[in-house]
Amino acid sequence: MAEPHDSTITRWNRIQTALFPWMREELDPLTEALERLIHVLDTIRLEAFVPPPPSGGRGRKPEDRRALARSFVAKAMLGLPTTVALIDRLATDRVLRRILGWEKRREVPSEATFSRAPAFAGTSFEEFAVTELAERMHAALIARSIGARIVGCVARDATEIDAREKPAKKADPPPPADPPRPRGRPKKGEERPKEPTRLERQVTQNLNAMLAELSTVCDVGTKKNSKGYKTSWTGYKLHIDVADGQIPVCCLLTSASVHDSQVAIPLMTMTGQRIAYLYDIMDAAYDAAAIATHSRACGHVPLTDPNFRADTAAKTERDAEVRRRALIHLPDPTKLWYNFRTMVERINGRLKHEYGGRFVRVRGAIKVKSHLMFGMLALTVD
Repeated sequence: MAEPHDSTITRWNRIQTALFPWMREELDPLTEALERLIHVLDTIRLEAFVPPPPSGGRGRKPEDRRALARSFVAKAMLGLPTTVALIDRLATDRVLRRILGWEKRREVPSEATFSRAPAFAGTSFEEFAVTELAERMHAALIARSIGARIVGCVARDATEIDAREKPAKKADPPPPADPPRPRGRPKKGEERPKEPTRLERQVTQNLNAMLAELSTVCDVGTKKNSKGYKTSWTGYKLHIDVADGQIPVCCLLTSASVHDSQVAIPLMTMTGQRIAYLYDIMDAAYDAAAIATHSRACGHVPLTDPNFRADTAAKTERDAEVRRRALIHLPDPTKLWYNFRTMVERINGRLKHEYGGRFVRVRGAIKVKSHLMFGMLALTVD
């Protein structure tokens, strides 16, 4: 049985030696971007996930769902901000039309048809979002490519996603089922039961229960930038696990206000179901005992930057240790971890600047995640 990497190289060589010369003879000259698009569409095997349109029957011929799905991949890869921009490109680019599945200009659907395919209930993009088409194709791609290999490390981080929608109003908390707790300090000898934190609950929950507790509504998030200043945005937060070689393994979308640490254990669980890996590399936001314990329970080694919080003595001792290491020319291990951890930062940057992460025009967490995952799917192949 051929290795996944060897199989990918074989497919790419076949495309270069057989498909591209034929297309250059039949069509206008192929640009580098269109050659990459052909390679991505061939690698993700979209036809295995989207059924062909039904043949025969009465009434108007239904739109080809496969061509529509290819269009959303092309929209992310070509950096087109809107569906209107994609339609304008298809009106003038004959090569792109034929790659996506339309021979003539009049066959290209209108903007309304891209969002509302007449032969199906609901909207086409909403259907792809609800059925998690991009997520399923991405999971299958990871299983084919690195699912049977042992990966060295996985870097974990989150990035902000700006959305064009109003933040949801916070609902009033439900009335407590139990009698209210007495105010003030407990009496001498009195022990009050403590409610488990979300991280403590996640250790004993399955993946579905963990995801059900994570908020996915649009709200306002705040964080410190690299210069120490607080910045805020309205929208969501995308949490990503990236394997060696800058390969995105899995993603989760939450509200912008959800702290990074609350998604570490669900991400760890999803990634562990897809690949076998050794090290969890995380920044100081993930420095929590429950996360480290769960990582070791999964057979991994957690490498997390320490978060000293208000412990100034520990921070002072750490700085002194760094100086002592530098004096005898020993490398600082945190700097070595940082070199691996920046994999996920580069993926965040490429998703936003090259694969449509900055052009979120849809509303709702399901559609926003689907939009981002079409770009993440193309980025993973690249």
